[in-house]
Amino acid sequence: MTSIVMQLLVSGIAMGFIYALVGIEYTLIWNSTGLLNFSHDKLITLGAYIFGATLVAGLGLSSWIAVILAIIISGFVGALIASLILNPLRNMSSTIFAVMGTIMLGRILYEAIRLIWGPIPFTVPNWATGNVVVRGVSITKANIYICIVSIVVVAGLQIFLNFTKTGKAMRAVAQNKKAAALMGINVSQNICITTGISAMICTTIGMLIIPLFNIDVNMASLIGLKGFSAGVIGGFGYLPGVIIGGLIIGVVENISVIVLPAVYKDIVSFVLLITFLLIRPGGLLGHKS
Repeated sequence: MTSIVMQLLVSGIAMGFIYALVGIEYTLIWNSTGLLNFSHDKLITLGAYIFGATLVAGLGLSSWIAVILAIIISGFVGALIASLILNPLRNMSSTIFAVMGTIMLGRILYEAIRLIWGPIPFTVPNWATGNVVVRGVSITKANIYICIVSIVVVAGLQIFLNFTKTGKAMRAVAQNKKAAALMGINVSQNICITTGISAMICTTIGMLIIPLFNIDVNMASLIGLKGFSAGVIGGFGYLPGVIIGGLIIGVVENISVIVLPAVYKDIVSFVLLITFLLIRPGGLLGHKS
């Protein structure tokens, strides 16, 4: 029983990091534009298809070269999305225009993926497969990679935001766009950079979850919703809070299968979301800056 609990805990932490990364994407876009991008799950799926279907299966590139190229390509895709959708729509009379724009973008990406690569699921052979046994507990290599890569991404993002000129400009735009513009910061360009980074994180998530869900047009639908829940539970707009929210959801939903039928596992995060909205709508860490 102890080994089962430990396996559930480790896999819960790994999924928690995935939800945290999704929540970080939402937070980056929210802080830079004041908008919610509801096409994140499709960007995750697109990244997985670019990596697995085009670069590895189609062009026959090695996995690690494909990883680098997929991340670079997704960065340009994110900047393009900001240029065509977020920047033109963010100053409209109502934010509903931009929100609807991202929803429609998600639908366009979904249909494009289905038409270009087809609806049949597949996977990347030998990509993060296998198990490691630690003191009698079997841990999948995929979960280990998820934890390591997530920690590296979070640490790298914090270093970038706090110690680089571009990162400091992103923080300034997040705090006050008008003041940032008056100080000479190109807000539109900054939003393109932020969206590009967000898309790169999406692709990273897409590649990390391939061993868990295979590559499929609907592979990230629930992950996107749970990442949003992580942001609300931790404190929307506050990166440390988002990380804590993601880990809470990942661990609680995995441990819940001990007392609940596994079929109810996916509703746990949404029950937590509704509970926090009713009791503590500001999230665990409130509205810190």
